[in-house]
Amino acid sequence: MHAPPTDRRPDRPAAGPFEINAGDRATWNPRRHVLALVHHATAGSRLDDVLPLVEEDPRIQVLYTCPPGSVFADTGAEYVRRLGARTVPWSEVPKHRFDLAVAASLGMLASVAAPILEVGHGTGPGKLLPRIGGHGAPLRRPAAGAAPGGLTAYGRLLPTVIGVPHERHRALLSASVPEAAEAVRVVGDPCHDRLLAGLAARDRYRRALGAGPGDLLVLLTSTGGRHSLLGRRPDLPALVAAEARAAGGPVQVRTAAVTHPGVFGWHGRHQVRAWLRGAERHGMRLIPPEQGWQAALVAADAVIGDHGSVTYYAAALGRPVLLAAFDEGEVLPGSHIDLLGRAAPGLDPGAPVLPQVRAAVDGHAPARSEWFAAQLNSAPGQAARRLRSTMYEMLGLEEPGGPAVLAPPPPPRPWALPDAGELR
Repeated sequence: MHAPPTDRRPDRPAAGPFEINAGDRATWNPRRHVLALVHHATAGSRLDDVLPLVEEDPRIQVLYTCPPGSVFADTGAEYVRRLGARTVPWSEVPKHRFDLAVAASLGMLASVAAPILEVGHGTGPGKLLPRIGGHGAPLRRPAAGAAPGGLTAYGRLLPTVIGVPHERHRALLSASVPEAAEAVRVVGDPCHDRLLAGLAARDRYRRALGAGPGDLLVLLTSTGGRHSLLGRRPDLPALVAAEARAAGGPVQVRTAAVTHPGVFGWHGRHQVRAWLRGAERHGMRLIPPEQGWQAALVAADAVIGDHGSVTYYAAALGRPVLLAAFDEGEVLPGSHIDLLGRAAPGLDPGAPVLPQVRAAVDGHAPARSEWFAAQLNSAPGQAARRLRSTMYEMLGLEEPGGPAVLAPPPPPRPWALPDAGELR
């Protein structure tokens, strides 16, 4: 990266790591500069799986920027603010060169002067892009993460390397953009690897959610949109939590909920919490969007979900899954998400929930998780090594000694329950 000029006009950012080595105030003297593109909070979550593999290296400075364009761009800015990272204003990005850019979403990549590693987010292409309103003829909807308009611009493929979790994604991407096949590199799924690493801390995660060794912990998870669990069954969290609180017998039933960051971004954190307050009053623990969903999955005994990535991760982790919502029209035919919809049982909306959960737990075949995992990740346990190798190769630096390691997820930090007087 070439150091920006050091003038201090009011429209320029304050001095700091953005003006790398532009004066004598820098303490470290990094040789390479990586730009992390946080399109939204979900992309930020995936970058949190990837960037720790390089950010501890004193030869490397990681800077963050938030590209505009996504309807959830505000959640990306909020993610970076909570991270405490040094940012580059998006208006400055096209004016400077960087040694590497890492993105977990497509969009605005043509404005970045750097070799680009694109790693996607979620479980890989499995859902279809939503069709916008308008007056033109409707077109075939591409898979999210494989749209030609995000991969190319002005006769050029935008990502230098497209890191995917599974070999079959090469065919999917090349069907969209034939030139993309040569850029695809199977790097594995760092989130899946971190979930597996977190199994050793499962008891700790469960305690953080109020679940003891013999308790049944039921996790609800919803993606965004009107076809999601919350879009179809907004009453379900309070219903499940009320059933759990009223349940008798020797086994205590605990409940928790994970909601897609886009839901908070669209409706507002305050409003979403208000809509879910009835569930909280019955003891359901709500997980903030910025941290905790991975650990909650590890902690859970059963998961009620939809066609979102979190539900698929649950199945691949070996958790019994019930589908409270699943719209086949939103899913890429033949994808791993499509196969989950065909294999997992649906939740009967006319029957009590907990008996269905217990039946799913009793009838669960753990070996099925291996099948789901094989559809998710064709390089299990190798994401850290492959991603680190790829990034150092793109940076033109020798890798550090020692094995590449991805840390297990941090413990969940659910929001505090209402005061005792409000609990039902």
